[in-house]
Amino acid sequence: MTAYKIKIDEDAVKDIGEISDWYNKRSPNLGSKFKKSLKIQINTLKLNVYSSSLRYNKVRCLIMKKFPFLIHYKIDEINNTVVVFAVIHTSRNPDVWNERDKKN
Repeated sequence: MTAYKIKIDEDAVKDIGEISDWYNKRSPNLGSKFKKSLKIQINTLKLNVYSSSLRYNKVRCLIMKKFPFLIHYKIDEINNTVVVFAVIHTSRNPDVWNERDKKN
């Protein structure tokens, strides 16, 4: 079984920061809990890249546990890399990441 590397795109890093800040304003340390949960789930992709459903144009979405977000990623088979390019609330229209998808 091949272990994949994880690459988090700068737009996804921005998403994570904004989400974490929003949660911290609601409750102390909730943003840290979000980040910890996100990290654990993203790391599961290292050995299980195909565990999430294929949703759009080679984009897979991993549903977060405990938080209502989808982790949008693509698999780069040539470089054995998972590229996370968006973390978006499940209530948002998925079209919000179309521009990001075009550059990935």
